[in-house]
Amino acid sequence: MIIVMKHGSTQENVDKIVEVLKAHGLGANLSTGAQATIIGVLGDKSRLADANLELMDGVEKCVPIMHSYKLASREMCPDGRVAEVGGQRIGGKQLVLMAGPCAVESEEQILEAAQGVKAAGATFLRGGAYKPRTSPYAFQGMEDEGFKLLRKAADATGLKVVSEVISHDQIDTAAKYCDMFQVGARNMQNFRLLREIGRSKVPVLLKRGIASTIEEWLDAAEYIMSEGNYNVVLCERGIRTFETATRNTLDVSAVPVVKERSSLPIIIDPSHAAGKSRYIESLSLAGIAAGADGLMVEVHNGLPDYRSASGAEGRHERRGPAAHHSGIPGVGQKGWRSGRRRGKGTALLSGRWGWPRLWNAFQADGCPVKRETFSTGWAFPVENKAAPGFPGKWFPGE
Repeated sequence: MIIVMKHGSTQENVDKIVEVLKAHGLGANLSTGAQATIIGVLGDKSRLADANLELMDGVEKCVPIMHSYKLASREMCPDGRVAEVGGQRIGGKQLVLMAGPCAVESEEQILEAAQGVKAAGATFLRGGAYKPRTSPYAFQGMEDEGFKLLRKAADATGLKVVSEVISHDQIDTAAKYCDMFQVGARNMQNFRLLREIGRSKVPVLLKRGIASTIEEWLDAAEYIMSEGNYNVVLCERGIRTFETATRNTLDVSAVPVVKERSSLPIIIDPSHAAGKSRYIESLSLAGIAAGADGLMVEVHNGLPDYRSASGAEGRHERRGPAAHHSGIPGVGQKGWRSGRRRGKGTALLSGRWGWPRLWNAFQADGCPVKRETFSTGWAFPVENKAAPGFPGKWFPGE
């Protein structure tokens, strides 16, 4: 239940209601909006049968909340919540970009990725130190060493760290290195983990379970918030359907539904939904158009070869630095043949809209280029005479 205060009610009115709630063994959550102050009643409202709250000074009305989630509901905070993560705000009118590799693999790899995503406009560095995989034989992450490398790369680039915590006994260690915890899809209903993360008060990115309903997802958020941690951000990362053309199916409709039912910010992860880099731009635009508060994008220093990706983890063949690190939309890299010792190289690129932007960018840096058209894209033989930073600027890691 929520208690809506009249416009112009005093702090004394609010304090008296909170005292009554506490006297009945109930908690109170205050939300002060532009139009009114709302007091959320936490606990068994049947205890208030004799309280006559609607007759108290300053009370406009009492409204029951029919959802199983209370704190996460839109009724509890009609103006919507904004998550605060070390000075960064998620929600409101500002879009946020989180980007980085799926897993931390080395110091060089994560530092190059951090520099690339920073240049592309990201404010958060994502990366997995612990990786719960479908197969027990797959790479499980660098564990605590991965957290340390994430922190080092983030500090060097001015980014915030978001990384997954998979067990409640990792929380204290992870809190030393992470600005924001991620709860992955597989752990969305790990209720002990959710409660412990709630008690930690560290901001949380809660991914939707692979086959979870929106109500189950919001109930999971409620577990965290019920422990006093209201800095929760939801992440739609695709759900499992009968479709096999993409790794998962991005539920774009979840964005407006969450905005209607919940006060929590929501971002989308187009990478895990698609499993194919060529769909990332379209899904990102769709999510933002639907009202998402930001994006979480997976990027790699080397180009993943998605020809063999069948929906599971997919095998990645590293074939050189990825062109999307350049921050030029519409460009996807087919490969890179390097002649760095001679100061030359050939970037093999594809995309419908990207080549003029790449051309202009190279020319602006004083890099002579020549476009050659192929059936699969374009080739840019580039000489590195006038730009000492090339190819590192456009193709980090080469």
